[in-house]
Amino acid sequence: MTQSPRISDAEWTVMKELWRRSPQTAQEVTAALHVQTSWSPSTVKTLINRLVGKGALGSTKQGREFLYSPKVSESSCARAESHSFLQRVFGGSMRPMLASFLEEESLSPEDIQELRRLLDHKEAEDRHV
Repeated sequence: MTQSPRISDAEWTVMKELWRRSPQTAQEVTAALHVQTSWSPSTVKTLINRLVGKGALGSTKQGREFLYSPKVSESSCARAESHSFLQRVFGGSMRPMLASFLEEESLSPEDIQELRRLLDHKEAEDRHV
């Protein structure tokens, strides 16, 4: 898969559907998203065309239709978006971002345990670098 492009919120919706199931035609994507978005077929086609232009989706012609599939992984897009958010909002500094989330969000004991596990793993990983 290729490097992750910047994608809009609406484009994320289309990508999530195609990460869930692909390949799909524009008509299939429209039908799948209709309940949650009420987007017209032309709106979905516009979003798909933008994503193809950005290199996030690829297409193959099958008869008179095109089948669309992701060319970037969901995890790589999430990483790129997280990095962009961290840079834009917190100047690239992790500590104030984590402090902000911890002050504002309720965490279950399981969430806290998982965060400790992740931090311990990161600490051990960084010691071995």
